[in-house]
Amino acid sequence: MHKPVTFYSEGCQLVGDLYFPDDLRPGEQRAGIVLCHGYTGVKDLYLPDNARVLNAAGYMVMTFDYKGWGESAGSRNRLAPYSRVADVQAAVTFLSTVPEVDPERVGIYGTSYGGATVVWVGAIDPRVKCIVSVVGIGHGYRWMRSVRRPDEWYDLLERARNDREQRALKGASTFVERSEILLPDRQSAELAAAARRLNPAAVNTIPLEYVDDTLGFHPEWVVDKIAPRPILFITSDNDRLVPPAESEHLYARAGEPKKLVVLHGYGHYEVYAEPAFSEVMRATLDWYHTYLPAR
Repeated sequence: MHKPVTFYSEGCQLVGDLYFPDDLRPGEQRAGIVLCHGYTGVKDLYLPDNARVLNAAGYMVMTFDYKGWGESAGSRNRLAPYSRVADVQAAVTFLSTVPEVDPERVGIYGTSYGGATVVWVGAIDPRVKCIVSVVGIGHGYRWMRSVRRPDEWYDLLERARNDREQRALKGASTFVERSEILLPDRQSAELAAAARRLNPAAVNTIPLEYVDDTLGFHPEWVVDKIAPRPILFITSDNDRLVPPAESEHLYARAGEPKKLVVLHGYGHYEVYAEPAFSEVMRATLDWYHTYLPAR
């Protein structure tokens, strides 16, 4: 069972869904987990599958749309990394007020760019007791550079510089095709395209300011602040969109307890489909069961 909820972050109303385990008894409190979507994702893309598995394991679960995404209020379709951090913190606050949730047992889970966001949140918010980062980004500049040929990279920097000046002089960023910033990988891009076609909230154009936002956000700078709270990193050795080096760098800089799980043979978007999805959730549940039991 799930129900829609609303809450506020920096004065904007955000929309989410609260998922309840079937075996929840009246008056009982469970551990709660906030799920965080990726670069241009929305709460109804992929995350309901995660919520279903976590519910079956006994957890209360919450999904939500960041400011300006899906049904949430705010400037449309911006990345705004630090604003997303504030949104996740607001979601943790809201989830902690739900009567069925034990406020001392709240974890966070993020996938792709959400995997970067949850690292930053975990580093600055001690209320978060357990973190899972899946195919996440550790250093925005290194990541964007690593997936481009030199000409593509210099062209992107030039476009970003021009757009930065335009935003300062005219107050608006130019919208471009999503694929111009988030380069599609041949390996699993069709999986992503198919999922997005079935979701009316998915967007295909985003502002060029995404480039500056990404180049300046480096969760590996703060990942060491999470310890002694536990963090799990999950990546794939064949991810060509967010190379496994991103999770490896995060893992190397994190304190204990920590774990790095490397899946074999899967592309970036393949982690949302079987059989990789079950491998991701098996590792996730093992981590939560160890450090954040549902009951």
